[in-house]
Amino acid sequence: MRAFLLMLLGLAGLLAWLQYRLWFGVGGTTQVDELRGRVEAQARQNEGLQQRNDALAAEVADLKSGEAAIEERARGELGMIKPGETFYRVVDDARIAPLTAGQGGSTAEPVP
Repeated sequence: MRAFLLMLLGLAGLLAWLQYRLWFGVGGTTQVDELRGRVEAQARQNEGLQQRNDALAAEVADLKSGEAAIEERARGELGMIKPGETFYRVVDDARIAPLTAGQGGSTAEPVP
């Protein structure tokens, strides 16, 4: 009978040790949950980077295949025009507010 109790006590201790390792040990459930969260965050980041790469690949293909994209970039970013074209600059009047007599300390009238 005593051997049976010792064996039962040993098995209970083994079960307790295994449960501890399962929940709190190396590779336990808390670590697995943490790693799952990190994997999900990395997957979201990879998805965003993949979309960016796809957009850049499309832009490169467009630049390699046609003159329209090159012309659009030259006009927009470099301000280039074709021979025979006339360039007009439209200035927003809201940025150039005329000074009134009380604002600038000067009594000069604004130039239209």
